[in-house]
Amino acid sequence: MMRSTWRDRDRQDFQKHLPDGITTQQHLAQALHATRTDNKPIPGFNPNVDHVQYYRAQQGIDCDEVYPGIYIGDAATAKNIEYLKMLGITHLLNAAQGKKFGFVNTDESYYINTTIKYLGLPLADLLTTDISKYFYTAAAFIDEAVSTGGKAFVHCMLGISRSATCVLAYLMIKKGMLAVDAIRTVRKNRNVQPNSGFLYQLAQLDNQLRRQRL
Repeated sequence: MMRSTWRDRDRQDFQKHLPDGITTQQHLAQALHATRTDNKPIPGFNPNVDHVQYYRAQQGIDCDEVYPGIYIGDAATAKNIEYLKMLGITHLLNAAQGKKFGFVNTDESYYINTTIKYLGLPLADLLTTDISKYFYTAAAFIDEAVSTGGKAFVHCMLGISRSATCVLAYLMIKKGMLAVDAIRTVRKNRNVQPNSGFLYQLAQLDNQLRRQRL
């Protein structure tokens, strides 16, 4: 009986009319293309320091703070434990955990000698991948870091699609941002590009959240 009641409520939420119209994949793609990424120094490094060893330490680092306490980066940076410690990372989300091509082969054991809390999601960067089933899991994990004064590092292979989608879901679910505003916030700080399948799922999430708030 209870299950039927929840299904009826879900159906009613889905049928609610959105005064401003539904969000589509095209709307989010337009927001991406219309938002320019600022050129900023690598987090954790002082741009005013002019020293050879300091420059060398920055080589191979691909990381940007896209929201206070939230960083998006690539696989190589995620494996750079010294850099993660320097940033003060407390939580690390690997949105591409796996051993196949296009995945990042790390797990909890890689960070066993650190205090970093780890979460791995086995996501392929494909249009058909259902990333939406992890939206609330990723959002809760990132929120655990930020809400306790910690820092979250979210990555995939390149830090462009899977990781960015997880952060966008967090901003929508936990910070109440509309999808377009979340995209503008992240894209302004890093040149992200979620694949079109992920954009479609973010649009669906946006519509769902907007209906719940009516």
